[in-house]
Amino acid sequence: YYCELGSSVTVTYDHRALVIDGKRRILQSGSFHYPRTTPEMWPEIIRKSKEGGLDVIETYYYFEGRFDLVKFVRTVHEAGLYVHLRIGPYVCAEWNYGGFPLLLHFIPGVQFRTTNENFEKEMNIFLVKIVNLMKEENLFASQGGPIILAQVENEYGNVEGSYGVGRELYIRWAAETAISLNTTVLWVMCTQSDAPDPIINTCNGCYCDGFTPNSPSKPKMWTENYSGWFLSFGYAVPHRPVEDLAFSVARFLEKGGTFQNYYMYFGGTNFGRTVGGPLIATSYDYDAPIDEYGFTRQPKWGHLRDLHKSIKHCEDYLVNADPTQQSLGTNLECFLATIEKAIAAQNFLANYDSSVDASVSFNGNSYFLPAWSVSILPDCKNVIFNTAKVDVHKFYVENLFCCPMSVEVVSQRTAGDVALARSTSMSEFVIGWSWYKEEVGVWSNNSFVASSLLEQINTTKDISDFLWYTTSINVDENMKHGRESEGILLIESLGHAALVFVNKKLVGFSYGNHDIPNFLFSEKISLNYGNNTLDVLSMMIGLQNYGPWFDIAGAGIFSVILGDLKNGKKNLSSSEWTYQVGLKGEYLGLDKMSLANSSVWIQGSALPTNQSLMWYKATFLAPKGSGPLMLNLASMGKGQACVNGQGIGRCWPAYISPSTGCVDTCDYRGTYEPFKCLKKCGQPAQTLYHIPRSWVHPGQNLLVLHEELGGDPSKVSVLTQTGKEVCAHVSEDDPPQADSWKSYPDVKSQGPKVRLAPEGDCGAFSPGSCRANVLSIVQRACLGKQGCSVPLSMADLGDPCPGMLKSLAVEALCSA
Repeated sequence: YYCELGSSVTVTYDHRALVIDGKRRILQSGSFHYPRTTPEMWPEIIRKSKEGGLDVIETYYYFEGRFDLVKFVRTVHEAGLYVHLRIGPYVCAEWNYGGFPLLLHFIPGVQFRTTNENFEKEMNIFLVKIVNLMKEENLFASQGGPIILAQVENEYGNVEGSYGVGRELYIRWAAETAISLNTTVLWVMCTQSDAPDPIINTCNGCYCDGFTPNSPSKPKMWTENYSGWFLSFGYAVPHRPVEDLAFSVARFLEKGGTFQNYYMYFGGTNFGRTVGGPLIATSYDYDAPIDEYGFTRQPKWGHLRDLHKSIKHCEDYLVNADPTQQSLGTNLECFLATIEKAIAAQNFLANYDSSVDASVSFNGNSYFLPAWSVSILPDCKNVIFNTAKVDVHKFYVENLFCCPMSVEVVSQRTAGDVALARSTSMSEFVIGWSWYKEEVGVWSNNSFVASSLLEQINTTKDISDFLWYTTSINVDENMKHGRESEGILLIESLGHAALVFVNKKLVGFSYGNHDIPNFLFSEKISLNYGNNTLDVLSMMIGLQNYGPWFDIAGAGIFSVILGDLKNGKKNLSSSEWTYQVGLKGEYLGLDKMSLANSSVWIQGSALPTNQSLMWYKATFLAPKGSGPLMLNLASMGKGQACVNGQGIGRCWPAYISPSTGCVDTCDYRGTYEPFKCLKKCGQPAQTLYHIPRSWVHPGQNLLVLHEELGGDPSKVSVLTQTGKEVCAHVSEDDPPQADSWKSYPDVKSQGPKVRLAPEGDCGAFSPGSCRANVLSIVQRACLGKQGCSVPLSMADLGDPCPGMLKSLAVEALCSA
């Protein structure tokens, strides 16, 4: 069923599914945003996506970054997968300014995403350009390419109520413009209930089983099923259990859905200043089945792979029959699909209760259904998959080879997080630390003056995160009380953070958060008699990317008031302010390779640490190997990092998440939302930063850190993965593997069983009272291989406890 190179296909739809060359299809799709990793990593991630059971790769077009869209689409095509191209041009995607180039903001009279002549003109130019580019490269399905779907606009239905009467005219115009481009493939609009025919309206969300298209002639499609959530500075790490994710997919398919996309399947990294905002972190891992570094996240990847294989066994029934629903009790249902005149049928058994397990009877047989789960029965008799039963039947090791260092039968460690087996401190291989102290306030003659506080984005045009606001405060003799005068400095900002200096000395730092970016700085200050300087360094952490009229959301200082303890308040907002865009270090290009040997860098025996507005430079030798590298910046405060002139991204390890709200064990049962299953409370959102292996080379590599608050670069380290623990746990009562399933004449009992085998959860197994020594058997099957399988068979493993249910748990340490 995969896309064949050079083979043109027709793509249509009916009320049940997308129809490719006359055949209805169930399609599993995954989002992969190509600029969030390097082209060198694209083929491997796409390969793992295909092995995970995907049929389609979904991506946006990006104006910035590693934006060779044609190369990416061709790479997907070479792997035999289809493409859903979400052209937009608005993408959201936690990308800077929602994917729009900021220059659009400065077109006179423009209003985004509404019936506005200037905006529609630019949007039309863009749509024509991208569609023609795909046509010229023969990338649409009718031309023998992989693109079967295209999307115009994005999630407009979530915000359209704020756009008044212009919203309907705009959506109609966008739809008509898209159709007129004659792509010969299907167009969709997500979360757009009034999408005009023939455009298909689709669902986004954590659950879409209740979604109904706006026409009975359109199929039920799900363009964003959130595999997790994005990470923000100062927030705990989101996590979505795979049991719930699989449950949501099974519910959608059993109720007639036929196209489902994981957002994200691979998240990647927001390199440089590409991330949107406000205050969204550099990592875009998203708790996705393939993690930020390109490794499969287990058990999420494996469990979903088995789900996809199970669904393939049911595809003909799901697309050619309208399922019938039968109640089996409270929150218990059966969905039966039978093709007219067919001998066989398939069904789903569902338990929607969020806490109570159940045993149900169907066709005279008994089945055990854990709470919040769906079982799949391709032959209406035997369970091939249950969404709540996460068992790994097969080792899967990414480009690493198992070695005889450690193979344990009764212990298991989750591979859900990157296991870093080697850490190399910078001090071990650094060739000299150098530094540069940033000037406070105005630093060049390209500064300018205004008698008001200016909005930051319109002033900087986003060429830098930084804008200096500088003014003078005069304390005359009548206000003099000794040598100094005290007051309360109140600064209000639209966001996102600010360092405040009085007479060139740091007096404080304030900041907002992702949900409330604005903040109030309040600090008692001391002023000298005569003239005093006030310098405020206002900082952006990503342009707004979502919400109604997000394109006009402002940033920067809008009110400055000095409250004298004895003489009232003085409003400085309308004083004369001097503005300087950016930092001198940026202007000099200290992050560039060409400045690595510049005399502006200072070198000495005493490295200055824990100081604000510092630049640090060092050279390092990359650890050996071919895997990705990680820069550990836990010892730093806030800033940016570059390796060999490439922007690694913004970092903010000093911003600690709240200490409460996390759980040791997440209960997958019940409705998921992004703050349900948090991890790493009381810790930074991110301390490890991805360095793609292709960005380093043999010999010396340049590391430049810009530190805004204060940190210790001597404790920075580079980490690489030299080994990974993989695990498997399987028992006799598990469903058969989906890829080897065959219909059985007898029903395999699905009731709960008493076990005598390894006990505990993954990472904490202990031997049961029934134990066999099978180490040598596992070693023969697995050592020196990328993948292995060990059948749970009495003939192979022995039977030390006749009549008892057996299970096997294995942990293996694999290394390059």
